Amino acid sequence: MGKVKLKKQDIWIDMTPMSDVMVLLLCFFMLTSTFTKPEPVKVVTPSSVSEIKVPEKDVLNILVDKSGKVFMSMDNQFQLGDVFDDVTNQYGLDLSKLKGAFVADPMFGAPMQDLEDFLKIPDLERGKKLAELGIPLDSIDGGISEFQTWVKAARAANSDIKVALKADSETPYKTIKRVMNELQDINENRYYLITNLKTEED
Repeated sequence: MGKVKLKKQDIWIDMTPMSDVMVLLLCFFMLTSTFTKPEPVKVVTPSSVSEIKVPEKDVLNILVDKSGKVFMSMDNQFQLGDVFDDVTNQYGLDLSKLKGAFVADPMFGAPMQDLEDFLKIPDLERGKKLAELGIPLDSIDGGISEFQTWVKAARAANSDIKVALKADSETPYKTIKRVMNELQDINENRYYLITNLKTEED
């Protein structure tokens, strides 16, 4: 008896649903991911066993490098613009034309006397110059320091802002203590200390 030959049929798979799913996944990851700005000043944080996570939004980051220079950053550019206006007005500076350059930088930390000249530097060179500067902790005529002025302006721009302190593992303790005292003097008694999670090998 002869074999029955089945007619072969080409299998066609509609790829449209798969491409739709891929586009949706791509949009999801793009909208939910947070991009970290590069820090002009590198800091190697000390290790600890604390697993408390720092919030991702509404945070004022205070960075202290190993030489004791203080820098800051904020995640919300609109609020950062308000902070810039507030502080420059307090010091009687009209830097409204340079506001865009200030807000675009991932970190700020120039003394008020050098701020205008610093913001006029081309974008690519500002990051290198910033590492040489730093926000002064010294009070002027018994008033508040520039550091305290920036922190108070950030608090005025966002009453729910969280303060996070990030210092290098080689930063002298007296410098960290001084920054903490500056925060306490303006009633900023709650803040996060950013560290690396200690592993079993450590």
